[in-house]
Amino acid sequence: MDTGDLGLPVPVPSTALFTDQYEFTMLQAALRGGTADRRSVFEVFTRRLPEGRRYGVVAGTGRVLDAIENFRFEEKVLRFLRSHGVVDDPTLDWLADYRFRGDVYGYPEGEVYFPGSPIMRVEGTFAECVLLETVILSILNHDSAVAAAASRMAVAAGGRPLVEMGARRTHELAAVAASRAAYLGGFASTSDLAAGFRYGIPTVGTSAHSFTLLHDTERDAFTAQVKSLGSGTTLLVDTYDVAEAVRTAVEVAGPGLGAVRIDSGDLLLVAHRVRQQLDELGATDTRIVVTSDLDEYAIASLAAAPVDSYGVGTRLVTGSGHPTSSMVYKLVARADGDGPDAPMRSVAKKSTGGKTSIGGAKWAARPRDAAGVAEAERIGTGPVPEELAGVTLQVPLVRGGETVGREPLDAARDRHRRALAGLPMSATQLSRGEPVLPTEYV
Repeated sequence: MDTGDLGLPVPVPSTALFTDQYEFTMLQAALRGGTADRRSVFEVFTRRLPEGRRYGVVAGTGRVLDAIENFRFEEKVLRFLRSHGVVDDPTLDWLADYRFRGDVYGYPEGEVYFPGSPIMRVEGTFAECVLLETVILSILNHDSAVAAAASRMAVAAGGRPLVEMGARRTHELAAVAASRAAYLGGFASTSDLAAGFRYGIPTVGTSAHSFTLLHDTERDAFTAQVKSLGSGTTLLVDTYDVAEAVRTAVEVAGPGLGAVRIDSGDLLLVAHRVRQQLDELGATDTRIVVTSDLDEYAIASLAAAPVDSYGVGTRLVTGSGHPTSSMVYKLVARADGDGPDAPMRSVAKKSTGGKTSIGGAKWAARPRDAAGVAEAERIGTGPVPEELAGVTLQVPLVRGGETVGREPLDAARDRHRRALAGLPMSATQLSRGEPVLPTEYV
């Protein structure tokens, strides 16, 4: 597919097989049983936040829109389904013409959410909606987990820039999605060039320890790097002796050296020593970058250190211990018959073990107090109360199969800043706690 219309510089492949097989078997049975065309409403929500977290972050919405647009059954895909006996011929004929022609509403990307929040609502026939379950959940669960971790790390950094550098710690395609989610959550740049190419995220990078080890001396390595990249480059100073490396770095690059990077040791202690040494050598404007398996707690512990920026990898791309957001995709309403005027009825799963759901297509609103601080996450069905009409959260994303909610990534990034600023101050505490807003059903 030519993706020029999507604003992407590279093709997006068909997403039709990013799907669990049971969605196809349900489709086949519904087609045979005559229920496939019943109007249906599915909702994405999570029953709980990861333990100790106070808010979640909606991320991946833009990628969901791309996935829905590219959910097409090309001939080679249909041949695969036929050769493996996944579905029968009538179902294959139906899939050949598949296009999602329904509606999608959801929290705009970058918004925060809480347990029960109707993060996304998908409306259409049962057949066209059920096929999208896995790909929607796959994207939202991953991206929202990374964005939540990024948001917490950005809060802990207190305005100091963060570099996403986790590509080598995850699947190569997940790395691109993680970079996007991290940027949305507050990171300033990425080391992953594929993410920069696809999404326009600023990219950075200089050298690793191998470059220093390649040369006969550390001075030779620094000299080669400065000659190539200029004195504003970042020199890695912990391959051998940090103090000696800092001295050599300033001698080679001069007091205008851009930055030094520290990747090991007691970062708090080493950062203070390096700052003092740089100042004594006249390199007062040289920045200090720290890396080395950082998470939000390690970043917070360095708040008093003379650190100018952080590089984060493993903990970020794995959601800082919570690699999924545990979102689910549930049928909450369906028509009593096939006709367009058939009345809708609420449906819900009833079970033990905390896996019940609440029926009905839901709206969500977030009223604020006189100071503009959010008070609660209010959720209901039916008409929106007049007093909440101005603070509803869901926006149209797809109408009649046409995407209407695509926006620049920077718009979602800015929205997250505003959403976080509108929460109670306790939302930014890293200590374990309950969701910062109560979920109230009205």
